Amino acid sequence: MSRFDEPQFEPLLDLLREHIRKERYGLCARWSYPYAARCFLRELERRGRSVGSVSPADLERYLDSLRLKRRRGPFPDQLRRMHRAAIHMLLRLVQGGWPPEAAPATGEELAIQEGVTAFDAWMKDLRGLSPSTRRHRRSEMRQLLEWLHDRNKNAATVTIDDLDLYVAKRAVAMRRNSTAEMVATLRSVLRYLHEHGSLARDLASLMRGPTIYALEGIPSTIRPEDVQRALAALKQDRSPAGRRDYAIWMLLTTYGLRGGEIKALQLSDIDWRHERLRIRHGKTGAYSELPLLRAPANALLDYLRHGRKATTARTVFLRAQAPYRPLSYGTELHGVVSRRLAAVGVVPTGKHGSHALRHARAVSLLRGGVSLKVIGDVLGHRSAQSTAAYLKLATEDLRSVALDLPVEVAP
Repeated sequence: MSRFDEPQFEPLLDLLREHIRKERYGLCARWSYPYAARCFLRELERRGRSVGSVSPADLERYLDSLRLKRRRGPFPDQLRRMHRAAIHMLLRLVQGGWPPEAAPATGEELAIQEGVTAFDAWMKDLRGLSPSTRRHRRSEMRQLLEWLHDRNKNAATVTIDDLDLYVAKRAVAMRRNSTAEMVATLRSVLRYLHEHGSLARDLASLMRGPTIYALEGIPSTIRPEDVQRALAALKQDRSPAGRRDYAIWMLLTTYGLRGGEIKALQLSDIDWRHERLRIRHGKTGAYSELPLLRAPANALLDYLRHGRKATTARTVFLRAQAPYRPLSYGTELHGVVSRRLAAVGVVPTGKHGSHALRHARAVSLLRGGVSLKVIGDVLGHRSAQSTAAYLKLATEDLRSVALDLPVEVAP
């Protein structure tokens, strides 16, 4: 019998092949992934294990055994990543998700998990909070409860001194803004615990974080000449990823959109007939209609015709490689900006994600004499105070109105 004549594996391998075909992976994945999955299934059969019983520790031991079995030199990292990706795909198809959530090992861990689950349900059903906000607050609640457990305490016995110690420990590796945000999230957790009887006294009002003054920070931005250098280089990239990134950059630099607004853009939001662009502002939940200008319209049309893969997804911007799905939260769009800046040798001094381009657009509008009200409408701000923060970036305009110092006090 041939080493590949193993009919017991075919149902699982056919499932994997169909998924690869449906998601339109490349030729390399179509050949290598079933091969790696077959090797893994053969090892499981030798050990008398089923695919449904595999744990993350089992997978790591198997990958380590591949390194030991290789006769000529170490097992290359690239091959290890390929085997890992293929097995992960197979396990997701069989188990419904991977890696699986670790089951609570003790009664205390189970109690923490149940508390966090109840908190999440309350945030979703009664507060209507977004998934990202719920994820952030779940993490904060879990960290607090685990820290209390390590100190042989719980929500019923916690004191304000304990909370001050917890905040001080967490704040060591945080900036002031991050610490203030963490304290604000803790207050919401404490209010929930008090309202549901786990915390005898409402300690939220006693929590103190660093004072953050209005307009105290200076937004990060990118110089106009650096933005133009990156756009010029992007326009020469005719690959599918290049066309996509150029369209994203045109939207960011023309309208100053937020990263979440770019990722949420749907095909139905582009009104080609009336030359309008419908934007849902993530922070406020409001909708704006912006004129679809010629340059971003041409970039979008070029991407949709020649760069975007045919798919049932209605989101405009997709991954450039299989699986062709909408951009995930945060990292992928940040990479679209940071990679393109690095490609032309631009190293921003501050943040260099999509929000820096939003700030750069605000500055260009200020220097063009556009009123704060109009800038705020374009950027989707609810109040003029949000837009006023960008006044600090118009340093050249501030220099032009600076008063001369008297001679007697001049340096």
